Amino acid sequence: MEIQFRTNEKVTAEAVIEVFKSSGINRPVDDVKRMQTMLDNSNLVVTAWKGMELIGISRSVTDYSYCCYLSDLAVKKEYQKFGIGKTLIDITQQAIGEQTMLLLLSTTSAMEYYPKVGFEKVENGYIIKRKT
Repeated sequence: MEIQFRTNEKVTAEAVIEVFKSSGINRPVDDVKRMQTMLDNSNLVVTAWKGMELIGISRSVTDYSYCCYLSDLAVKKEYQKFGIGKTLIDITQQAIGEQTMLLLLSTTSAMEYYPKVGFEKVENGYIIKRKT
């Protein structure tokens, strides 16, 4: 399987919504405008492509110096377990450099995945949840 990875290539909300729906990630996929705003305001987006088909995405917000928040990591279900998610993370890490921490929030269903790809669980975090 030949997969191409691209950094900060423009991608439509509709294509990302397809990936999110297939992957099972919980995002506001019924709100195309909000999804497009999420993409437009991210400053590090790594995508995985099989031909012209978007099959995976890593979406982050970063200062490229100290911290990077990995907001979304999703791979279409039929392409999972081929290392695509790990490669998206690796490319994200290469882009932000060694001085920048990579931080994320995980759903319960993915808690076992992240330690397998190099993440360490932290207990010193807090959150103010969104209202909608």
